[in-house]
Amino acid sequence: MNTVTSPRLQGLDTLRAFAIIIVLLFHYMVVVSNENTFGYITRIGWMGVDLFFVLSGYLIGNQVFSAVKKQQNFSLKQFYIRRFLRTLPNYYVVFLLYFIFPDTLNGVTTAPIWKFLTFTQNLEFRPMVTFSHSWSLCIEEQFYITFPFIILLIAKSRKVISLAWLMILTGLIAGLATRIYIWFNYGESAISASDYFGHIYYSSFTRFDELLPGIAIALLKNFHPALFNRWLKHANWVFILGVITTATFFYAYPHFHSTEANGYNFFLSTFGYSLVALSFALLTFAALSPTSLLNKVKIPGATSIALWSYAIYLIHKPIFKLLMKPLAEQNIDVKSALGVFIIMGISLLAGWLLYRFIETPFMILRNTYYPSNIMKSPSEKIT
Repeated sequence: MNTVTSPRLQGLDTLRAFAIIIVLLFHYMVVVSNENTFGYITRIGWMGVDLFFVLSGYLIGNQVFSAVKKQQNFSLKQFYIRRFLRTLPNYYVVFLLYFIFPDTLNGVTTAPIWKFLTFTQNLEFRPMVTFSHSWSLCIEEQFYITFPFIILLIAKSRKVISLAWLMILTGLIAGLATRIYIWFNYGESAISASDYFGHIYYSSFTRFDELLPGIAIALLKNFHPALFNRWLKHANWVFILGVITTATFFYAYPHFHSTEANGYNFFLSTFGYSLVALSFALLTFAALSPTSLLNKVKIPGATSIALWSYAIYLIHKPIFKLLMKPLAEQNIDVKSALGVFIIMGISLLAGWLLYRFIETPFMILRNTYYPSNIMKSPSEKIT
């Protein structure tokens, strides 16, 4: 798919912008203020990452399934090059900041450099580690590498559609089963925060399944178009259902996920992540309809924030930390309106600068030399 000519859907941009904004609000509490600076939404902002997972599942799934359906010569080599040109430059620039400002940015522990270079650091993460928010990038990069390869393998079968649905169902069950197993293996409701984040929250094995509902939407769109279009006519009802289910979990997690009396909640720590992803999948599906509220109601700046979202996600935590000391020296309270305005404003500006001067040149390079995932000639082999 050529990113230069393909149209953007306002609804998807709105969801992406919403995801990055609530993540920023949550991390402001975690890194800067240590309190619910922005009220209730601060407490549910971490779920923006779950929304990113669903959106990535759909967008990548749609690229791969579209090529398989059209029997095009999908190239793993070109797909990987395009993905790496999209994700690696920003990532390594931000990673470099942790070497430039070690006293400020390094956490209480850190993974070996080779793990950061191979996107495997999340498998042993704990709270307060160096570059902690890179855990979700690890899961996405692992997804980019494995998913197309698996689909191209089963594409050779006459039962590719059935196998794809089986893969999704098996993955959903496996993710849930892994969380349940770890829950009981590490002490049930008495599980510590360190164990919880290390074994359940950050791990690829317990969070990969949140990409699958997005993949399911892409599979439905490409291989069951009649059913997809029929449901798409009811996109606003799907949107309302998605809002209701999402709001339910926005309420449930802050109130019941973790309490001093009972520790972590079993249902929300196991089934909850799957259900949150399914709720976001309803919103993602609704966003694909031109007639849905997500596309009709245009939010100023949403498209720009969506475009910059990857860069903003990477850069915001280091900027948060780097600004705290200078503001304190100027007697500016980070919890005040002025402190929030300065930190958030500079973080968004830094995200835009990263997007403009690092991400954009590599995207131009990508679109010039690798404009699509399809091989230029049948003689090229999938590598």
